[in-house]
Amino acid sequence: MIFQGEPSPPSLGDTLFERIIKYLNYPLIRQEGSFKLSVISLVLLILIILIATLVSRYTRRFLRKRVLPRFHIEIGLQYTLLRLVHYVIIALGVLYALKVGFSVDLTSIAVILGFLSVGIGFGLQYAAADIASGFILLFERPIRIGDWLALEGGVEGRVETISLRSTVVVTNENMAVIMPNSKLVQNKFVNYSYGTQNVRLNIPIGVAYGSDLEKVSTALLEAAGSVKEVLNDPAPGVHFHDFGDSALNLQIRVWVNEPRNHTTIRSKVNFAIDQAFRKYNIEIPFPQRDIHLRPDFAEIASEKRNATTPQ
Repeated sequence: MIFQGEPSPPSLGDTLFERIIKYLNYPLIRQEGSFKLSVISLVLLILIILIATLVSRYTRRFLRKRVLPRFHIEIGLQYTLLRLVHYVIIALGVLYALKVGFSVDLTSIAVILGFLSVGIGFGLQYAAADIASGFILLFERPIRIGDWLALEGGVEGRVETISLRSTVVVTNENMAVIMPNSKLVQNKFVNYSYGTQNVRLNIPIGVAYGSDLEKVSTALLEAAGSVKEVLNDPAPGVHFHDFGDSALNLQIRVWVNEPRNHTTIRSKVNFAIDQAFRKYNIEIPFPQRDIHLRPDFAEIASEKRNATTPQ
């Protein structure tokens, strides 16, 4: 059975060259419709893909040496752009080979790609959420380049870059923390650089029961005033927080205008508090537990000890 558009079988009246061409072009797989598979189709498919590979190689070489250096694009982004160019050229070459070599209707391929795009969409839903969150961060601007953030998990650092998918935060240890933008939009974080630079630090301290709280307050205010980073206006203050198990819990509240250095300032204030407490002989307690034995319990313990002692 010969379908419409299918080459006729070789006949005795054909020349040798015509017979070879007809044998090569004779369908290896017969299927009704426009699809046909022959040796020439396979050779043509491989040839077009090889040509597309060569075109991709020379195009990327030209872009890497002549075009991209003029725009001063970083190496990582250059690599990404070149890979995209490679994938696009190869995909176009394969589609053209299917069209020319096998007479495949590209409409059916478009339908298949449509179904694939649905699955790809589910797989890329997190990336899509990160990109949408990136637009929110760029336009709403709750954080900006150079802001100092305190993230969940105790991570603090300076915002280095904000891209569509992620934000890079560089910590005091000079380590880069790459946060997906969706995490920044959904979760809570502290921006020390947002709004006014003046922030208050609450530094807890405990003193022993029976301490003179007036003298403790004087020592705390003196310690806070000795740190140059602490502002005089607003002035530091002492707050009696609560009665603890082993100590009277207080707070020295100081204002600073360098929020990103709050850990260093807190350390300096603690050093100053230790010196001031030594000066005023103020005791910083440690947890203590008193054990009281009932008389009947002591008698029972003595009897058990005597019972186990060899005669």
